[in-house]
Amino acid sequence: MNDATFHKLDFDAIREVIAAYCATGLGKSLARSMTPSVKTHVVREWLEQVGELAAVAEEYNFPPMGGVHDVREHVRASAFPAPLEADVLAHIAETLTATALLCAWFKQAGPVVPSLNSLAERIHDLSPISVAIHEAIDERGKVRDYASPKLGSIRSAIEEAKGRVQVVFDRILRHTGLTKLLQYSGATFHDDRFVLPLKAEHRGRIPGIVHRSSDSGATLFVEPSESVELNNTIVRLRDEENKEITQILRGLSQRVNVNAKAILGTLGAIAVLDLISAKCRYAKKRRCLCPRVDADGVLELHEARHPLLIELFDREAQDGRPRKEVVPIDVRLGEDFDALVITGPNTGGKTVTIKTVGLLALMNQCGVPVPVGEGSKMPVYSDIFIDIGDEQSLQQSLSTFSSHLATLLDILQKSGPRSLVLIDELGAGTDPDEGAAIGRAVIAELLRLKAKAIVTTHLSVLKAVAFTTPRVDNASVEFDPESLKPTYHLRLGEPGNSNALIIAKRLGMPARLVQLAKGFLDDSTRALNKAIAGTLDSRREAEAARKTAREAAIASDREREKYEQNRQELLRSQEAFTRWTEWVNGLKPGDEVHLRTLNRAAKVVRMQLHRQTALVTAGAMDIEVSLRDLDIPAEES
Repeated sequence: MNDATFHKLDFDAIREVIAAYCATGLGKSLARSMTPSVKTHVVREWLEQVGELAAVAEEYNFPPMGGVHDVREHVRASAFPAPLEADVLAHIAETLTATALLCAWFKQAGPVVPSLNSLAERIHDLSPISVAIHEAIDERGKVRDYASPKLGSIRSAIEEAKGRVQVVFDRILRHTGLTKLLQYSGATFHDDRFVLPLKAEHRGRIPGIVHRSSDSGATLFVEPSESVELNNTIVRLRDEENKEITQILRGLSQRVNVNAKAILGTLGAIAVLDLISAKCRYAKKRRCLCPRVDADGVLELHEARHPLLIELFDREAQDGRPRKEVVPIDVRLGEDFDALVITGPNTGGKTVTIKTVGLLALMNQCGVPVPVGEGSKMPVYSDIFIDIGDEQSLQQSLSTFSSHLATLLDILQKSGPRSLVLIDELGAGTDPDEGAAIGRAVIAELLRLKAKAIVTTHLSVLKAVAFTTPRVDNASVEFDPESLKPTYHLRLGEPGNSNALIIAKRLGMPARLVQLAKGFLDDSTRALNKAIAGTLDSRREAEAARKTAREAAIASDREREKYEQNRQELLRSQEAFTRWTEWVNGLKPGDEVHLRTLNRAAKVVRMQLHRQTALVTAGAMDIEVSLRDLDIPAEES
């Protein structure tokens, strides 16, 4: 996969869409760097993880991510000589606290999501580290007084010294004669030292040290002589306090550093888990499915919708504009044909079709569910190449044609049996006859390379390729001759009609001129149109029969899946009953049990199997209960 393909298919926009569903910065970062895998077993595993998590979330909700932050850089920085700041450690502690909740979630839901076992093994309960940090640092990122006995002692001494300084200043401020000399009534600070705001014209009236003046020079900040030693004591204690805090932070930072590998591994696993959860939320919001991964290279999409159009139309509706729905399309490739030639009018949906197929393939290979219907299947491509033409321009320059030709030659050089090639406006930009010849040559070469290809074109001659070349078929985007607007539906097996003459007639061109124009069509064009018309009915019947068969297969698969779910549920129930029976038969006086009806713990006093009852003690009561009311305690289950 190359960046040019990502850019032309707007893959970065999809990355941002998935990132918006992530709950943490860890997940968002991973979503923005999603890269499609070219390995079939990896894609299957990713999709299986999404499917299993989506199913288990119905009962256990999604894994709890509250309090998780991306603290990886801080954890790496813990190895530096300088300790981490207190607020940074508090941030790390909040994240590590969340690991205990995730471990608890896996303990409950883990057996139901075996595909996530490898992630569960990488997520460690790191809450003991967070407890140690929280004991020393509060939620505001401040070191607690009792973080160490020495710190507590120092802070008590500081408070005592501050109280003595305050006594001195209170005495000074009560002196009426002195307060008149001040710029305002009250003490302030200069570098942790209490000072008085003396008016500049009264310099020397209060004995002491002038530490600085105001910007205007009107105020001098004076430390009275009688408070200098007390302030010196506070400054010295502050220095001791800072040294002790540094020691505390260094110790906590060292503990983070010692466990850095486990922390970083856990955060990496949480990022993956958050990304999988985001894929599930996206799938639920946009009604997406995980297609079956086909090992034979067959693409079969039913009711496929362009995911970015869905997002666009949703934003427009939220802005108060009329809601529009994306027209779904059915596309297949690689089963009965390997190259699909799509024709039809401008703005009819040809380019959207190839972009839809390409973008869904990228999403699928990132393990992201896609907006398609049941029964869809997708292969895993080793490469996806795309060349988008300018179908809106009326005349392309030689340089543009040369650019597209260079791109096509590069695609042909790199394509192979597992490649998906998407070409928009094949053969455009030059003389129609020569463009058609080049187009036929490109299709023939793609077939020789065994690549899978979807191409769009305006050249009628390329419609004939499907009638003369095995493994090639036509498709068209529908056009409504009454409204003169495209319907955006894709019809497989049907080449596009010559809409120019239909449009001309609807717009008022005299019938005589329309007929004259038809006469100017060359014989090959008329013969092709006649051949197309002769096969339309049979092709439509074949596609209708295929659709009916597919719907029947989907219904059959649903019933088979429902049967298998019921069978598995029955097996689980039988296993649980067998285990419960063995447990009940092994109960003896003093054993712990759980009472279902009272939802509380109890202890066995006497088993009465012949009466199917047991005498148990619950609190201060001895009660007789049915054996059916006994349940295995949670810690034993």
